[in-house]
Amino acid sequence: MSAQPIRHDLSLLGPDDMHLFNEGTHYRAYRVFGSHLLTHEGHAGTHFAVWAPNAGSVSVMGDFNGWSRDTHPLRPTGSTGVWEGFVPGLGRGTVYKYAVRSRDGAYLVDKADPYAIHAEVPPNTGSVVWDLDYAWSDAEWMTTRPGRHALTAPMSIYEVHLGSWMRRPEEGYRSLSYREIATRLADHCERLGFTHVELLPVTEHPFFGSWGYQTTGYFAPTSRYGTPQDFMFFVDHLHQRGIGVILDWVPSHFPTDGHGLSYFDGTHLYEHADPRQGFHQDWKSYVFNYGRHEVRSFLLSSALYWLDVYHLDGLRVDAVASMLYLDYSRKEGEWIPNQYGGRENLEAIHFLRQFNEAVYREHPGVQTFAEESTAWPMVSRPVYVGGLGFGLKWDMGWMHDTLKYMSLDPVHRKYHHNQITFRMLYAFHENFVMPLSHDEVVHGKGSLLGKMPGGGWDQFANLRTLYGYMYGQAGKKLLFMGAEFGQRAEWNHDGSLDWGVLEHESHAGIVKWVSDLNRLYRAEPALHERDCDAEGFRWVDCNDAEKSLISFTRRGRSTDDIVLVVCNFTPVPRENYRLGVPRGGYWKEVLNSDAAEYWGQGFGNMGGVEAAPVPSHGLPHTLVMTLPPLSVVFFKSEAPSESTSEAVTA
Repeated sequence: MSAQPIRHDLSLLGPDDMHLFNEGTHYRAYRVFGSHLLTHEGHAGTHFAVWAPNAGSVSVMGDFNGWSRDTHPLRPTGSTGVWEGFVPGLGRGTVYKYAVRSRDGAYLVDKADPYAIHAEVPPNTGSVVWDLDYAWSDAEWMTTRPGRHALTAPMSIYEVHLGSWMRRPEEGYRSLSYREIATRLADHCERLGFTHVELLPVTEHPFFGSWGYQTTGYFAPTSRYGTPQDFMFFVDHLHQRGIGVILDWVPSHFPTDGHGLSYFDGTHLYEHADPRQGFHQDWKSYVFNYGRHEVRSFLLSSALYWLDVYHLDGLRVDAVASMLYLDYSRKEGEWIPNQYGGRENLEAIHFLRQFNEAVYREHPGVQTFAEESTAWPMVSRPVYVGGLGFGLKWDMGWMHDTLKYMSLDPVHRKYHHNQITFRMLYAFHENFVMPLSHDEVVHGKGSLLGKMPGGGWDQFANLRTLYGYMYGQAGKKLLFMGAEFGQRAEWNHDGSLDWGVLEHESHAGIVKWVSDLNRLYRAEPALHERDCDAEGFRWVDCNDAEKSLISFTRRGRSTDDIVLVVCNFTPVPRENYRLGVPRGGYWKEVLNSDAAEYWGQGFGNMGGVEAAPVPSHGLPHTLVMTLPPLSVVFFKSEAPSESTSEAVTA
């Protein structure tokens, strides 16, 4: 490709763009920064714009000019810190970088475009001129999704790492492309009843082993699996199949790779200069300077870009705790207090609130999710009442307590009963998602099945009990891939899920159990309408530590919608077990984890139990039931007749 001289008589950035960008309120800076295909005075080409306020010079280079750092210099736009220029003849597919020199000429580095919408396939690190043309076919989904994302709607999320979900052994064990995985993943989610897929970050990243959490391309879906249009097809196809798509988004830190954001113009531009503020010791990465207005514009534009351009249904913000606390994972003397002497990162708090306000204002039908591992108050409460403004928060406390409890030999569980009941002291302080995520099956932690005590039948029964308890509880649900069939091995990002185990009845039983849990969760208003409302939950008995049993009711907004959930965390079957219930009539056994189809032993209640008018547990009626070993049983109250009394209990 022969290069034509660069022209400087065209600018995409107007005064309003620069004002908003410098103010930290340009929510769509991607429309004017980066590379854009244009036709100017009859000449088709590409316009480039990059922010590098402390640079002495910036040039664009690529195959088109033999990677010359001098032949195509960009021109500064006044004193804005933005460099731009138009190169006629450059089209879609052009690979490029910026050659950035510091003012003293001592620093010279080749940088990828921070606003690039496409990139070379790693390990190559160049940016690629591209367009975002695509004909969407998901209008029905986009119209109906606000109702699907309401806090009263069922939300069962399947967390996926695209590169290791399924591979092609006949082709060098390569990962599937966006288009290849779309139909397979939609089929799988449809069979199992998941409402959403959550993707580990697909934002471009140089190191595959970071799973996307070390991001360099905040506007580019990784080219490992295809083009931007291929990723659009992926989202579009899932939407057409009735499945939402959530993206894991990482504004908390970025890697130190030389072609990335770090030390971008010879100064610490995107990151804090002081390592006590700007460097994560845990992740060996840089921390964004949220106090810098242009950095906020960059990040906020990235967030809205994925919602605007790719029709995504939500953003899960990674490592929120690391953003909120100045002393996060730092020892005394390794951090700088805020202006009031505290440990709270006031600039990050402002940014997160601004992020949530912008997302919900521009896309009211989506949800934002916080991975926040501390007791920071009001994470999922509106900004106008002092909250951070997220729609939902991951319940990390529930996850830790529950997995610790479930890993115990059942004979010891009675001494740790509070680990399974403590959640209800705080369960409605936030709008919670209950996550069993990728973080629980890596770094030597083993698989979820591997955490369960016993062997053979007991291990699978414990796993079914864990899932049943999770789906009975109040809160949205999340399972990482492989958990839905009881993968034995710890997750390996360089491999594939072990789909072969589905040939075994034990693993097939887990799949059937998860699919039926999803079906019941979605079908029964009592199990989802009040996931975030204390009125939807009532303990029947949380004190039977000796038998390691808990029982509770879930209610929908209609008084007819009542489901009783009973969990037996020991391998001892309980016959003639008495529990109080709020009303008489027949209570149908709608789900039993010990059924033979789940690889259980077949203990049960012959379809249901008739309530007797005998008070128990502070309730007016009693059920006398059989509780299978290591099981969860769901009973649904059939709508009472006029002659059947019901106690209205709080």
